[in-house]
This record gives sequence, structure tokens and C-alpha cells, in this order.
Amino acid sequence: MFQQLFKSIQEKVIVTHEEMELCKTFFIPKKLRKKQTLLQEGDICIYNAFIEKGILRSFYIDEKGNEHLVQFAIEGWWITDLSSFLTNSNSIYTIEALEDSELLLLTTAAREALMNQIPMFERYQRLLLQNAYIANQARINSALTETAEEKYINLGNAYPGIVKRVPQHMIASYLGLTPETLSRVRKQISNKS
Repeated sequence: MFQQLFKSIQEKVIVTHEEMELCKTFFIPKKLRKKQTLLQEGDICIYNAFIEKGILRSFYIDEKGNEHLVQFAIEGWWITDLSSFLTNSNSIYTIEALEDSELLLLTTAAREALMNQIPMFERYQRLLLQNAYIANQARINSALTETAEEKYINLGNAYPGIVKRVPQHMIASYLGLTPETLSRVRKQISNKS
């Protein structure tokens, strides 16, 4: 545990060995089995989760009962309902493990204490939020301007190996496509290669 987290931190900021050891004390290790939820829609999100191993997804179900996949999180990534986590409000999302997963959980209180005791962790968190905002803007732009084929190819580039780890109907949901359209796109790409 902590190898992926320390790698992620060291890619963005410089911290000492002592600070890394102190950092461990703020996290709660958690294992989730496949299909087990970390957050249920309607609950308050009390954790920001770092994925050491496995893959999780964040989704919501609209009033017609349609599922909308918002995010995948793989090893080395964070996942939470940031609005619920920061404002203590009810979540509109469910977060579920797609594989047996190992997580490091950080509560809001632990996050604040960690940022106070290790100032570089605050910078690390700021850089993560900055990158998440940029990725969100790119996702909106993709949804508005890219073809189905471009969306699928870019997903493979952003999440290497994801298409082999996640059911195709979830990939389709994430891309805003029907499973049938995704099947046609995959066939077109295969025919081109």
C-alpha cells in the first residue's frame, strides 16, 4: 500500500521521506470487492479516495432510469464527489468498484490537517484540482465537437487498457453513445487497421 500514492505525489511536488511517513497516518486503507459501493447516491461523500489497485466508476441515474457514467478512476487516480465532499451536501453520484480494489481514503478533516502539517500536500492537491478542471473542460469539448470514433480513440489514450477492463456498455455510457453505436465504431476502427 501507498506505492501508487507516493509515486503520484512525487510526480508533482518534492516531499521528504519523513513527510511521506507522516502522510501515511492520515489515510484509511480500504478494500472493496467488485460491485461494492464506496458512495451511494443521496449520501454525503465523506471520503476522497485514492486508487492503489483496481478501478472504480462514478455514475448517476436520471429520472427516466438511465445510467450516466461520469468518471472512471484507475490505479494512481483519485475519485470522489467533490461537491458533496467539500460542502457536506447529499451526493447525486454512486461510486462503485468495477474490480476488487485497494483504496486509501482521506476524510475532509484529515485532508485539512494533512495540508496544514505538510504544506507541499496542499500544493499537490491544488495541482490535482487544476488538472481535473482542465480534464473536465476537455471532456465537455469532446462531447460537443468530436465524432464517436474520436471519442473512443481519445478514451483509449486517456485510460490505457480501459477497454479491456470495463464492460462495453459502460464505455458507451461514458462516451454518451448507445452500445450499438459503440459496436459500429469499434468495427470501423478494426476495419481501418
